[in-house]
Amino acid sequence: MTDKIGIDSYREGHKYDFGGGGGASGEDGFIKEQDRLLPIANVGRIMKQILPPNAKVSKEAKETMQECVSEFISFVTGEASDKCHREKRKTVNGDDICWALATLGFDNYAEQLKRYLQRYREQEGERANQNSAGNVHEGKEETSTYRGEMQSSLSLGRFEICKSIW
Repeated sequence: MTDKIGIDSYREGHKYDFGGGGGASGEDGFIKEQDRLLPIANVGRIMKQILPPNAKVSKEAKETMQECVSEFISFVTGEASDKCHREKRKTVNGDDICWALATLGFDNYAEQLKRYLQRYREQEGERANQNSAGNVHEGKEETSTYRGEMQSSLSLGRFEICKSIW
C-alpha cells in the first residue's frame, strides 16, 4: 500500500490511515496520520530556533518538514527496532538509535548523537549520585536547577545536530 504521494506506508505490520477518517489509533491496525506526525507547532519552533529572529517560516515549509522528520524518525527507529528484535530485546535504547543511524549511512549524526548520549548519561549519573547522597538541609530538599540545566544542554545538543545538517 502506498500513500497519496507514493511512500510505502507498510512497516512491520503497521498501516497508516492517510484518509483522515476512521477509528482511533490502533483499531483495525491503522495509525492515524495525526498520531504518525510530530506536532507541527514543535516542528515550527525547532525550525525558528536556527533562523534569524526576523525570518518567517511558511505553513507549507512546516508541513513539509513535519512529514520529513516524522518519516526520518520512523525510518531510524524501525531499523533500531529490527536490531532489537533480532537480538530478542523489547526495548530500543539510545545505543540502538546510534547504531541505526550509522547503519543507514548517517555516520556524522551517529557520532554527534553518541557524544550527546554520553553527556546525557554523565549528567543522569551525577543527578543519581546527588539524590542518593540525600541533598537535604534542615528538613527541606535542596532545590536544583538540574531540569533547566539538562534542558539547556539538550537544546544545545539539538542545535549542534541541526547546525551540522545545514
